[in-house]
Amino acid sequence: MEEAKGLVRHLILLKFKDGTSPAQIEQIIKNYANLVNLIEPLKSWHMGKDLSVKNLNQGFTHAFDLTFESDEGLAEYNDHPAHTELSNQSRPHLDKFVVIDYKPTAFST
Repeated sequence: MEEAKGLVRHLILLKFKDGTSPAQIEQIIKNYANLVNLIEPLKSWHMGKDLSVKNLNQGFTHAFDLTFESDEGLAEYNDHPAHTELSNQSRPHLDKFVVIDYKPTAFST
């Protein structure tokens, strides 16, 4: 296995609180997507809504997948005022969330 040089992925799984409107969810998503324009080391941002038919999502409905150029870039993102403000605005709408940071690893057999 070989870790990708420098790249760091930041995966967030979200479960919104009951009563959070689709419009509020859409605004939160748009605000997070805009962070790629505000935080230099954030190189890409993708999101998706759960569509599993196996019902193993434990209530998580959305995933955000962010790519950073380095560990230092992720640290800069975590400390950036725009990220801090958005996190504080979003948390009242979240029932729970999970965050996993990892270095992509190529695996061949």
